[in-house]
Amino acid sequence: MNEASPTVGQLLAAAGIDPFEARLLLAHALGLTRVQLITRSHEQPAAGQVQAVRDLFARRRAGEPVAYLLGHREFHGLLLRVTPDVLIPRPETELLVDLASERIGNQAWRVLDLGTGSGAIAIALAHLHPAAQVFAVDLSAPALAIARENAVANGVKVEFAEGSWYGPLAGMQFDIIVSNPPYICAGDPHLAQGDLRFEPVQALTDQADGLDALRMIVSGAPAHLAPGGYLLMEHGYDQAGAVRALLAHAGFGNVESWRDLAGIERVSGGRLNTRP
Repeated sequence: MNEASPTVGQLLAAAGIDPFEARLLLAHALGLTRVQLITRSHEQPAAGQVQAVRDLFARRRAGEPVAYLLGHREFHGLLLRVTPDVLIPRPETELLVDLASERIGNQAWRVLDLGTGSGAIAIALAHLHPAAQVFAVDLSAPALAIARENAVANGVKVEFAEGSWYGPLAGMQFDIIVSNPPYICAGDPHLAQGDLRFEPVQALTDQADGLDALRMIVSGAPAHLAPGGYLLMEHGYDQAGAVRALLAHAGFGNVESWRDLAGIERVSGGRLNTRP
């Protein structure tokens, strides 16, 4: 062993990034658990491993998301593969899953996830409700490949279709529709900051006012919802009022918004009125 090569502990100390993230990346590169990072801190990894670790640290210092560097992200207790072809699942989106799950209960509902990306929402709901029939749509073929892989890895059945919103669903109806569509306004400075710089732009912004995708989902929902069916959508921090107005105009009742753990109105939805 080359005496000049750094130890596990020295690599960690020289990471130059958030210590928690450094431990995650170091453990990933060396194939160690977090406990082993401590118990084996004086060991010297092979030269190839040292270079792999340093490369990961450098990429993180340049801003590349940890989820992409690790190749996975946990969502609603499930481990999902993620690549730059898909949006990184975020904790606030778990609110959408929880709200949908409350409504599905033990019923063998037909569930639709629009703009599925990594498949996070559809897979979580299929896992929680094995009796449900879960469908998911995305415009991106590479994203659907990741979603299919995630469904298999998590042992759930989801029917995937490629297309724009309701495009591949002619004649199909569902009991509940959920979506986390692109809702960031074009030109929003956040698109050039943090993790968003590395995520697929088509999953982040509609290249318009941030409401285009939400409008299309709401306007198309009545043709694809069974009587009394539900529509639930994630949206931006300042869009709840506009989304509630869209839902009411489209004939939805019981329209309301729900706050995430940060207190932000993050999800809005309603139930399709059954009266003429």
